[in-house]
Amino acid sequence: MADLLFGDDPEPLERFPAGPLYVPVRSGSFGWAARLFRTALGERTAVGFTSLGLLRATLGDDQEAIRLAEPALRALTAPLGVTSVVVDPQFTAPAPAPVTPVETLVPARMLRTA
Repeated sequence: MADLLFGDDPEPLERFPAGPLYVPVRSGSFGWAARLFRTALGERTAVGFTSLGLLRATLGDDQEAIRLAEPALRALTAPLGVTSVVVDPQFTAPAPAPVTPVETLVPARMLRTA
């Protein structure tokens, strides 16, 4: 069995560590922060992509990203209670559309007649 480099320990079902990933980030008041997502069951998860092209195809051309090794991404998100990493997700739901204000209609019985 081949020795793993740098002490990387793969998940039981993975054949090898994912290695360097493109991790989506957002800018905040203290610098860059990894974006966290939710699985279909609502569990918080970190996400990484094996190529910048896959990241852009899934999250859009304007999504910023940094390179992190999978163990570094896990170490970064573990204090937040996030224990899973999804590599190369193929589906993401679109961001919710902004809500358009609806005119408030006054029922006829509420109107006063002179």
